[in-house]
Amino acid sequence: MKLISGWLLAASLLAQNPSWKFAVSGDSRNCGGIVMPAIAAGVRTSGADFYWHLGDFRAIYMYDEDLVPPPKLGLPSRPLSILNYESMAWPDFIARQIKPFGSLPVFLALGNHELYPPFSRDAWLIQFADWLEQPVLREQRLKDDPADHKLHGYYHWINHGVDFITLDNASADQFDGAQLRWIHSVIDRDEASQEIRSIVVGMHEALPGSVSRGHSMSESAQGERSGREVYQSLWHAQNSAHKHVYVLASHSHFYMEDIFDTPDWKGKVLPGWIVGTAGAVRYRLPSETGPSQNAVTDVYGYLLGSVSADGAIAFAFQKLSLDDLRAANAKTPEPLVRWCFEENKQ
Repeated sequence: MKLISGWLLAASLLAQNPSWKFAVSGDSRNCGGIVMPAIAAGVRTSGADFYWHLGDFRAIYMYDEDLVPPPKLGLPSRPLSILNYESMAWPDFIARQIKPFGSLPVFLALGNHELYPPFSRDAWLIQFADWLEQPVLREQRLKDDPADHKLHGYYHWINHGVDFITLDNASADQFDGAQLRWIHSVIDRDEASQEIRSIVVGMHEALPGSVSRGHSMSESAQGERSGREVYQSLWHAQNSAHKHVYVLASHSHFYMEDIFDTPDWKGKVLPGWIVGTAGAVRYRLPSETGPSQNAVTDVYGYLLGSVSADGAIAFAFQKLSLDDLRAANAKTPEPLVRWCFEENKQ
């Protein structure tokens, strides 16, 4: 009887949750004001339910090139003091990078550049409160803990039986004790739930032990320890609770698949991606990169996840062309669009 009732529940869930899509990428500093409108156009055309930004909105430590063009281009640029830049950086991100998504929901993660002085975690929570307090997030937070009336850099929401978990690892002290307790409570509930079939975790820096470990949580002792603890919990959710688990990050400015296929996680490899391709200066690939990573750099784009009725997710990188950038930036000088496409790299 239990077997039959379980089968009936599964069949009911499949009928209620047809296939659907979502999009994700991160790192939109430098040329994000040019790249993100093209990403928004592609995401909206794809039919995705939402877009998830994994952090680093503006450079902060320097002027973004989409605001102050490289001198060699000879383009006119407005005089911009450091104070003026700092006061406009986040409003500019909202106007030029979020607004193009229109009514499509956008979810935001905290990146390390959001914490560069004079900015802080509290300043980020205040500036982006409208996105952190959107109804689906507020309702989930209060459902989990009716006494939790504070905004956090970490949160989650559930869409068609998939739990999307945004983590905050933008500073070397994370994950701290409070966030770890929260993470474990969310994963424990997911493991016990028949309705939750998949867990998708998004964050700025990749968890420890990835191919990009030199630019990840492995850079700090707290990040290494706490990140491995979270990885083991996610492995348990996949291996013992039989949930679909997927781990997404940015921070490294390239595209890479299968990032945890390393000696660190031999026998415990979770599906993982790096998609730091939303406008930031492009990096060279790590020397440890192998064929299984299917890695590419000097590209812009986003990861499109197609969720099947049983919760399995197929991911495909959507690469932007120069023409895509031109089409989304008709009022931007063509030499700057071309510079961002061809020369924004190191």
